[in-house]
Amino acid sequence: MAKLESTFKNMVLSLVIISMVAAGALAGVYTLTAETIATQEAQKQQAAILAVLPEGCTIAEPEETEGLTIYKAYKDSAWVATAVETSEVGFDGPQVIMVGLDAEGNVLDYVVLKQTETPGLGAHIDHWFKHADKPAQNIIGKKAGALAVSKDGGEVDAITAATISSRAFLKAINKAYNAIAAQEVEAATGASQLNQQPESLENPESQEVQETPENNTEKEAEL
Repeated sequence: MAKLESTFKNMVLSLVIISMVAAGALAGVYTLTAETIATQEAQKQQAAILAVLPEGCTIAEPEETEGLTIYKAYKDSAWVATAVETSEVGFDGPQVIMVGLDAEGNVLDYVVLKQTETPGLGAHIDHWFKHADKPAQNIIGKKAGALAVSKDGGEVDAITAATISSRAFLKAINKAYNAIAAQEVEAATGASQLNQQPESLENPESQEVQETPENNTEKEAEL
């Protein structure tokens, strides 16, 4: 009986040691792969920014507006386009998209950075909305802000059997446009306030009570 108890303890101890070693190994692997994944995602993001903006632009430092990250592009000091990393929840999870918009808000191009939509259906968002030979579903060149699928009264054909995924995608594109528009309004409001001249203060001397015969009479009465 004592021998059996000793064997059981040894077995438990062995399992604990093996579990600890395995956990440590997994943690080490995760640390190594996490750095690699982060590097790959950063490279993919940079490639997407360049893909959705016109060539030969100078890209400014990223800005945050309306909860989104935007990258403004300039040519000869003139703002010509903006890349926006936008997102929306689709049918099977979040869609993360990099979209390029020109200064008028027209869609230049887009790249899907992340998505978990159904293969063969919603997953088609990566190319469905930029078919040059299918204008009914192509959003390139169209003004963002109010894009909607035809089922909702819009002018864009949804992905076949994936209306929810299509709605989410267009909502993300509209969100990008609205973020830029909100920033422009805020900038214009700030500039307007700076240009406003402060109201001139009244001359303190003009506020002094002028003595009149009536005032003199009252003073004499008090005396």
